[in-house]
Amino acid sequence: MYISISPQKQGGNYPKSSGGFVAYLEKENEEDINMQKEFFFNQDEEHITPEQVVQAIDQNTAKLKAKEPKFYSITLSPSQRELGQLQNNSKDLKAYTRAVMKDYVTCFNRELDGRPIAIKDILYFAKVEHQRTYKGTDIQVRENQPYATKILKLHSEIRKIRQGSAQGRIQDLAREIARLEQQAPHQQQGKRIVQGMPKAGNQSHIHIIVSRKDASNTISLSPGSKYKASQTKINGRLIKRGFDRDAFYSKAEKSFDRLFSYQRNYAESYKARKTFIKNTNAYFAALLKLPANEKALAFKLMSKSDLPKVSGIPVSQAQLALRIFKRLRRGAEVAIKSSSIGI
Repeated sequence: MYISISPQKQGGNYPKSSGGFVAYLEKENEEDINMQKEFFFNQDEEHITPEQVVQAIDQNTAKLKAKEPKFYSITLSPSQRELGQLQNNSKDLKAYTRAVMKDYVTCFNRELDGRPIAIKDILYFAKVEHQRTYKGTDIQVRENQPYATKILKLHSEIRKIRQGSAQGRIQDLAREIARLEQQAPHQQQGKRIVQGMPKAGNQSHIHIIVSRKDASNTISLSPGSKYKASQTKINGRLIKRGFDRDAFYSKAEKSFDRLFSYQRNYAESYKARKTFIKNTNAYFAALLKLPANEKALAFKLMSKSDLPKVSGIPVSQAQLALRIFKRLRRGAEVAIKSSSIGI
């Protein structure tokens, strides 16, 4: 499961309207007319139009400064294995979204009218999407880039030969291009993975747009707060503040497991991914202590993730750390974010 929370920016500035982001979320409905249309939804309603979303979010920004985000984006991206547990992608992902947003409100250290924030106090809209494309930041695209650069240079040489500004054998250059295409480390259906290529398999995920202000347009609720829980004085009043992201990610994972009776392996757990970043040796030590069947599944999951491939696993912890520690540490955080819950 990969979960991200981010304020929406355009050119380094916070947009005045949610219109651009909402239009972006409509791209799938517009690009594939044969696909069943997915509408926006919230905790209680279905079939909400983009126009209704923009109007509600844009009108709920009282007293927010120009340099403050008006809304946040939350992305919920289950793994292929997690999606395989669902009976109906759209229906089940909507149920999961509603459970996650209940988790979301419990992670705020804020009160409204003297009581903790409740689900009725937030203004959000969500949308299920079923397609994904490779981005320039994906490890597959990045590791294929040296090959892409060489291929681009060879194509340029061929053009020069055809234009008469250079000499050479086009057939030889074409054969070299074909060789590089095949040697690129990341392939999909026999083709080199490039930026913009649709990802194969079940790619269903959820985008959520949630207002920075509560539903009554009274208080600010920022999941981007640097505080987990603290208090500050505003106009002489003691105000609670903060958002516990760590608790949110853990609760979101547990909600999925509970809703769909999912048996989560250690290697795909939030706890494990967090340990990997903070203490790689402890991560692998925990893996090696798993029962044989769980350990085998863990390494299988790792090999299918965007983490660097791990093959020929040594028996001892020392050998394991010696052989793959340096390789895994390079770009570890980027790799983790592309395959599991964001930290």
